[in-house]
Amino acid sequence: MNGVFMMQFPQKFKVPGTIMVFGAEVFIRRQRICSLMDMSLTNYILAVVVCITVSAVAHKLSKSSNLDHIPSVGYSSWPLSYVSSFKYVNNAARILQEGYDKYKGTPFKVPTLNRWVVVVGRQHLEDVKKSTDDELSLVQAANDFMKVDYLIGPEVNSNSYHISVARIHLTRNLGLYYPDVKDEVHTAFEELLDLKDNVWKSVPAVETVREIVCRASNRVFVGLPLCRDPDWIDLNSRFAVDVATDAHILNLFPKFLVPLVSKKLPNTAAGIARAMKHLDPLIKERFRHMEEHGDDWSDKPNDILQWLIDEKEESSTRQLTLRVLTINFASIHTFTQALYNLAAYPQYVQPLREEVDAIIREHGWTKEAIALMRKVDSFLAETQRLEGVLTASVQRKAMKDLALSDGTFIPKGTHLFVPTYVFHRDSAVYDNPGTFNPFRFSELNDDGSESARHHMVAVSQDYFPFGYGKHACPGRFLASNELKTMLAHILMSYDVKFEDRVSRPRSIHWDLNVMADPGVRVMFRKRANNFGGYERGSFGLKGK
Repeated sequence: MNGVFMMQFPQKFKVPGTIMVFGAEVFIRRQRICSLMDMSLTNYILAVVVCITVSAVAHKLSKSSNLDHIPSVGYSSWPLSYVSSFKYVNNAARILQEGYDKYKGTPFKVPTLNRWVVVVGRQHLEDVKKSTDDELSLVQAANDFMKVDYLIGPEVNSNSYHISVARIHLTRNLGLYYPDVKDEVHTAFEELLDLKDNVWKSVPAVETVREIVCRASNRVFVGLPLCRDPDWIDLNSRFAVDVATDAHILNLFPKFLVPLVSKKLPNTAAGIARAMKHLDPLIKERFRHMEEHGDDWSDKPNDILQWLIDEKEESSTRQLTLRVLTINFASIHTFTQALYNLAAYPQYVQPLREEVDAIIREHGWTKEAIALMRKVDSFLAETQRLEGVLTASVQRKAMKDLALSDGTFIPKGTHLFVPTYVFHRDSAVYDNPGTFNPFRFSELNDDGSESARHHMVAVSQDYFPFGYGKHACPGRFLASNELKTMLAHILMSYDVKFEDRVSRPRSIHWDLNVMADPGVRVMFRKRANNFGGYERGSFGLKGK
């Protein structure tokens, strides 16, 4: 799962400044009010909660004695470690690079806002891969971070059958549902862009791409017509932000207060309620068909919702809604970043178009055709290498005391992750690692071997935007086909350029997250001829 976002506190939590200031300012202001007037019972309770919270977080960050044998980047003692934690939130990539350079790939630790995290090196990836879930747990790491048990429900973690459904069915049925994905991508672009003749039109890039991705994914998740419902698209686009926002708030509180506070947070609960209204009639209709016709009928839907129902693990609207929302939450990917690269580097458009043109002419818009687009695949893989959604990944929580292969002792309860940002820019692995080279990966296959190691869905010790080991993203094959279809469709149908810039906009880094600049607008124009007719550099330049 990808997705940690900038904080947007609900009104009742909205206060100025950083998280540290959140605790201090609220308490100080309330104390000043106390000197002027009596506090209500509610304000007394809030003051107590703030005091407890600040004390608990301070205690947690100062209590690093069981990790003293692992070196730190920044200050390791309270209260200076808190200073380092704020530096980390704003400069995670730089701090991870500093630690990796300083400690030469051996483990080091960094203070985040509410815990210490141990950063492990490339040589420890095999330790992670070989570990059992009883030793190093992805689920528990994600739960600590995103508070899934409290915001979505403990059953999502205790019985994660939706993961196996995605892993098996999304891959097995790719050929069956690809025509639907292609149709939704093409239709969504046409409807959302609504281009007239040969006129350029400006659109907000992040917002437009998010809706297209949501529609394409939900064509496979819940089918037509719901995948095109504006409210369904809006709530799923917002749900990831809502969960992340509520999780950030919960992470401010000590563990014993989390269950209480979680019941007062409106965002995630409201999203679940909205989703249930949409899915309830659909779920009831499908169960009615099953009662009348058994487990199979002539027009039985081939989508995630039906695959979940067929597992017969759950049957209530709420249970199945939580599964669909969780899968939607995990389906975030980085096409906006690819769109920015396409507009920023027009010199690469012609070879990409030539590849897509030749393949579509011979094979049509099919899964097999998409699989043959090596340069398109490489363009997207390179985008993910440099602008993936996280600066660190492969997150795990130690469920017992254990030792890594180099002898490093990892105490129970320790969080670990791998510095993805650093590995993807390692000069020992990649030539000119800081340079965008869109055909870097396709050139590695020029020996004719067609090695799957260099495809964007590959998982290796050098490249892991989709995770690593047995917990690698099960939906990456769907994501790959969506991304490649979107890029190929743009190449064949439109010219693209930035509205008010030439160079690529810098991504926004916050904590572990890498986000495309949401303020950028991109301009589209219909191509004069979808199959040729434009010379090199035709994105925004003169055609034949």
